[in-house]
Amino acid sequence: MAITVNLRYTGKNGAAQAFAREMISSGTVEKIRAEKGNLRYEYYLPFGEEKSGDDTSETILLIDSWENQQAIDLHHATPMMKTIADLREKYDLHMTIERFVSDDKIPEGDKKFIRR
Repeated sequence: MAITVNLRYTGKNGAAQAFAREMISSGTVEKIRAEKGNLRYEYYLPFGEEKSGDDTSETILLIDSWENQQAIDLHHATPMMKTIADLREKYDLHMTIERFVSDDKIPEGDKKFIRR
């Protein structure tokens, strides 16, 4: 049963995108993806946030998925959490969080809407 956390980072003047870029360029994202139990760690720009291509979007969505709570707890105990916290502070970001637990079952009625 996977646990997925959607984190929305919000800042001003493109700070959220700058944060995500630094997370990627510093190698922090790759280290997190390599952690035992990590299933997904990806940043997205919410549709409708674009401002004529001027790169000043205020929000970045992180989809962060783990095999179980133990994997999340181990991740939270790593030194990378200080790196992430420092970058959040550097870019003056605020967050909202949603947490989902997967049941790994797609109802039969939903399968007809999935194109593979």
